[in-house]
Amino acid sequence: MTNLTAAFLLSASTLFNPTTPKTLSFDASAYVTADHQIRLAVQKSADQPVEVFLRNKGGEVLYQRIMGKKETRYAVKLNINDLADGEYELEIKSAEGSITKQVNVATQPVQQTSRTIAMQ
Repeated sequence: MTNLTAAFLLSASTLFNPTTPKTLSFDASAYVTADHQIRLAVQKSADQPVEVFLRNKGGEVLYQRIMGKKETRYAVKLNINDLADGEYELEIKSAEGSITKQVNVATQPVQQTSRTIAMQ
């Protein structure tokens, strides 16, 4: 058996990039759950499309969702159990700018505990 570990390189659970202008018309939050899912929520304040991407290190798009102009909220649970170990990129963008975060997926071996039971 193996144990899958995923980690965002971000503080707390809110996506924030100091190089992103604070005037974006959308806000996003994401975190990795104990059952190996990325939970992502996006909320818009303007009638402008927002795109969500999950890409592998080679730039291949593994997940894409486009929020229409009239859609104000979007939430998704992305199951990452089937992803190979490696680096991935989560990007939320509009015409105004984008928020990009790195996701590292790594399989760690499960440590076996040895116990001896003796009966007398």
